[in-house]
Amino acid sequence: MYELAFDRLNRMHAVGCANTLAGGKRGLEKESLRITREGRLTTTPHPQAWGSALTHPYITTDYSEALPEFITPPLTTNQEVADFLHHIHQFIYQELTMDELLWCASMPCAIRDDLEVPIAQFGRSNIGRMKHVYRVGLDYRYGRRMQAIAGVHFNYSLPDAFWPQYQALEKNPDSQRHFVDKSYFGLIRNFRRLGWLVPLLFGTSPVVGSSFLAGRTARFKAFDAHTHYLPHATSLRMSDIGYKNKNQAALQMSYDNLDNYVASLARAIATPYPEYEVIGLYDGEHRVQLNTNVLQLENEFYSYMRPKRTTRSGEKPSTALRERGIEYVEMRALDVFAFSPSGVSVSHMHFLEAFLLLCLLADSPPIEPEEQWAIEYNELTIALRGREPGLRLIQQGKRVAVVDWAIEIFNAMAPICDILDQASSGTPYREALDSQRTALAEPTLLPSAQILQRMRASKQPFHDFALDLSEEHAAHFRAHPPTPVVAKEFRTLAEDSRNQQRALEADEDLSFEDYLARYFAG
Repeated sequence: MYELAFDRLNRMHAVGCANTLAGGKRGLEKESLRITREGRLTTTPHPQAWGSALTHPYITTDYSEALPEFITPPLTTNQEVADFLHHIHQFIYQELTMDELLWCASMPCAIRDDLEVPIAQFGRSNIGRMKHVYRVGLDYRYGRRMQAIAGVHFNYSLPDAFWPQYQALEKNPDSQRHFVDKSYFGLIRNFRRLGWLVPLLFGTSPVVGSSFLAGRTARFKAFDAHTHYLPHATSLRMSDIGYKNKNQAALQMSYDNLDNYVASLARAIATPYPEYEVIGLYDGEHRVQLNTNVLQLENEFYSYMRPKRTTRSGEKPSTALRERGIEYVEMRALDVFAFSPSGVSVSHMHFLEAFLLLCLLADSPPIEPEEQWAIEYNELTIALRGREPGLRLIQQGKRVAVVDWAIEIFNAMAPICDILDQASSGTPYREALDSQRTALAEPTLLPSAQILQRMRASKQPFHDFALDLSEEHAAHFRAHPPTPVVAKEFRTLAEDSRNQQRALEADEDLSFEDYLARYFAG
């Protein structure tokens, strides 16, 4: 599949447009549990000083009041994105009580009972109520523990200047919008084929507190009395105990093109599901699901990557995609990088950018059912056993060594890194690639291995190890508060968001039931 990528790169060089690969937009969405000094989930609401979780553009909540999510705008360099995320952390720590801090890991702190995870509240507006009821439905369907897992999403789009030159190079007669959509779906299909590489290289969740497993420990090894792990796991977050949802295994999602993808999502949202019909829509007077179908909303579909388009107020994501096409892709396979105060690494982002460009340029035929099974096998195998010596995956119907396949990918990425470095200061992309070559050759350097090594060296259970690291990160941000300019900017954003929520709540002219009917009809 890489020969076509090399051919396309050669043709770009020949006509002088290879430089248009650089300068795409990228952004991050990073979740972190908010915890007490003792390492328990906090029971306090989303801090008022942070702003409204419903309307703030950069500081919101995911599933829980105790699971804030920090969002950067789309920016043109990975360093800018990392700096913006750093500023968010500086601000939120300045406004956070000293009794609370952010958990550094993807897998949650100790949770004795699902009811310890407070479901996020978004106020009295219809859209706020819909967000809350959706989360209540997730509780009834999957439980709250899974929803307390944190991750990082890497959002990426190609530069606008790239598309007309690339389309001319491909001699494609379609409209530019259709060509862009088609190209992004090629990227998505290839990421599904090759995306196992991300948890292998960047996974940081080989271990979990025993309370999370709720007694389901048979296939895990005991690290100590309070911790279970798998010796060669990379990302339990991306395994079947995390976001590999068995209830969605039968979904027939199409990645052939945008129309088929939107149609398959719509089908899932409209198809009744017996287990959810038993739950019903109400528990007494309280609404507990948006519907009783396979999916309540598009966001309930868990996948390594999604096509995305910025939505308007009250607009379904699938409607935005159908009407205006793909704006960017959302890569959802990253664990929180526990060793970084802000949970991300600029070097990792450089690698991911080059990797996504390879996925775009490589040959990307439709995914047939047999390959779909292999993709799911590879994803789960890497999550549970990725560092196992001699491990083999399924590539085009044959068993291949993980190391050999990864080296093939690295070699195909090299010329892309060189192009991106030409628009950079120094050689950060080639250095990012070389860093992962080194880690692949010496698996003890992989973050998942480092987690276990440090826990053994300190003789700490997962809870104590992660809590100590979380304290270090909190101390870092409290010792480096935001500048007055940054602090003022975020205080203004917080006040504006609170005013926007109040305006929404004062301007409702539909009942909640009518609002839902209009939303799902859109």
